[in-house]
Amino acid sequence: MTPVELSRTVLRAVRRAVDGGELSVTVPGRAVVTPPGPGGCGDYATNIALQLARPAGQPSAKVAEILRPHLLDTPGVTDVVVTGPGFLNISLRDTTPAALVEEILRRGLRYGHNDRPTGQIVQLHAPHEVRAVVVMDAIARILVSQGALVRTSSQAPPRPEWTDTLGARVDASGTLEAPAPLDVSVRPVPAPADPTPLGRDAARWALLHPAAHDRPRITDEHLVQRESNPLFRVRYAHARTRALSRNAADLGFDPRPGDVRPGDPQAAPGVLIAALADHPRILGAAATAHAPDRLARHLVTVADATLAFLPTVLPLGDEKPSVAHRSRLALAEAAGTVLAGGLTLLGIDAPDHI
Repeated sequence: MTPVELSRTVLRAVRRAVDGGELSVTVPGRAVVTPPGPGGCGDYATNIALQLARPAGQPSAKVAEILRPHLLDTPGVTDVVVTGPGFLNISLRDTTPAALVEEILRRGLRYGHNDRPTGQIVQLHAPHEVRAVVVMDAIARILVSQGALVRTSSQAPPRPEWTDTLGARVDASGTLEAPAPLDVSVRPVPAPADPTPLGRDAARWALLHPAAHDRPRITDEHLVQRESNPLFRVRYAHARTRALSRNAADLGFDPRPGDVRPGDPQAAPGVLIAALADHPRILGAAATAHAPDRLARHLVTVADATLAFLPTVLPLGDEKPSVAHRSRLALAEAAGTVLAGGLTLLGIDAPDHI
C-alpha cells in the first residue's frame, strides 16, 4: 500500500465513522501520512484525529480510538496504535509479490472484501427501468462485500425477465412511505433497448461497464469473442489462467508463491502485480461511489495485464519447471482469482473454458 493509497484508506475510515454516527464532521479532502516520528511505531502515522478533534467536539485521543477499528478492518493493515495526543500509527502487511499472491490465494473470491460488518445501512431505490434495477443490484453486491447492510427497492415489481434472465434481485417494490436517512436513488442513463436478448452475462456487462452518466450500447458487440470486446478479454484471461493450471499439472508442477520481480524482463509482471494489489482499493471506491463501472474497468486492466504475462508462465521446449515457473503460475492463478471474484460481484459468470 502506497502513502497515497493509505491516505485514501484513512479518509474511508473517517467516512465510515461519519456514516455510522460516531463522528459529526465534514470528511476532509486529504489525510497526511508520514513515517512515524519520535515515540511512534509501525510503517506510517497520521495526525487526522488531531485535525478532526475541534470540529468533532471531542478529544483527539477519543477521535483516534473511534477511527482505529475502521482502519484495522482494512485489508493490508495489520495493526494500529494510538500514541501521544492522538497520532494513529499504522503497520502494514508484507506487500512483496509473494505475500500479495499468498493473500489472494488464501482469500480466494473474497480477496478485497471486508469480513466484518461496518454498521453502515444503505437503502437503495431505483425507478422501474432495467438498467437502474441491474445497476442497483450490482451496487448492493459491492456494498455487501465491503461490510454494509443493504436493502433494495424499486418503484414497481421488476419484470420477470429482469430477475429470471438478468439475475437482478429487489427486496421490495412500491413508493417508500418514509425514506431512511441513507437512501440512495439509483438513476443511471436508461438503456436505449431491451438488453435481455443478449443473455445474462453480456446484458449485465453492457449495462454495468459504462459509467452511470453514459448511454449504454445494447448491441451484439458484447457477444463477439474477439479482443475488441472487453467482456471477452476479461473472461478469456480468467479461462487462460485455469488452462495454465491444468497444463502445469500435466507437466508435474504446481504453483508456489515466490519472488516474481516486477523488473524481471522475462516475466514483466509489474503492471499485473500493481493491478492485483489495487483491487481492494477499487472495491472500496466502487462501494463508496456506488459505481460498479469502476470495478468493470478495473477488471479489464487486470485482464490485459494478465494476458500479456501468461506466455511466460510455462516452460518452453525442453526447459524444466523451475522455482520461477512455480512463482509465475501462482501469480497467474491469483490473477484468475481476482477476475473471477470481480465478475461474481458484477453478477457475471467466470467460465473455466472458452
